[in-house]
Amino acid sequence: MPDFLRFRRFSLFFAVALLGTLLLAAPSAHAQGKRKIIQFTGIVATGDSLLGVPGATIYVPKAGRGTSSNVYGYFSMAVLAGDSIVIRSLGYANYTVVIPPDYQRQSYSVVISLVEDATMLGEVRVFPYTTERDFKKAFLALRLPTEKGSAAADNLNQELMARIFRTQPMGAVANFRQTMQNQQYNQDVRAGFGPSTYANNPLLNPFSWLKLVQQVKNGEFKKKYNDD
Repeated sequence: MPDFLRFRRFSLFFAVALLGTLLLAAPSAHAQGKRKIIQFTGIVATGDSLLGVPGATIYVPKAGRGTSSNVYGYFSMAVLAGDSIVIRSLGYANYTVVIPPDYQRQSYSVVISLVEDATMLGEVRVFPYTTERDFKKAFLALRLPTEKGSAAADNLNQELMARIFRTQPMGAVANFRQTMQNQQYNQDVRAGFGPSTYANNPLLNPFSWLKLVQQVKNGEFKKKYNDD
């Protein structure tokens, strides 16, 4: 057999063997690259009292998915094996849970105890001037409009303020206050504590009649001096 035929047979056999190896290895490689889905559940609680933390976020940063705890601190979400889950809540330090890459069960449950992390912010002072020295200089040079004839003096005129008070329409706060006062007044009248026509008219008030009878019996209406 010529050499070139032997070479062609060898090349064809080698190509068939390589293709078979790749076809057999493809399913196993695909299985190794697919991560297992796990149901991640748990309770987020405080470190000192183990009370549930509502509204805590359970988040997978790399995948961009997450959930939040309910009013009792409970949560449940689907994750993948090997995920890193960050649990955070305002006023507490962040907590990270890592699912093992080779985890074989279908669920992963934890009880997360958050630690308080209170941060005191530094004092911030805001001035309309560049330095405190410029502010003091402008403050000392300030002149209040106390002279008559100025705009501020005209705005503080007693007659003008009285006219504004009489003609100013009632705002929302005044309306609310008047409505509450009227409701309280009507309730007091119905309960017998507030003023009414019976209380204002002594002839219709039984307590006034009782007092009158006692005064007559005690002789308070007798003349102190004789006509003689």
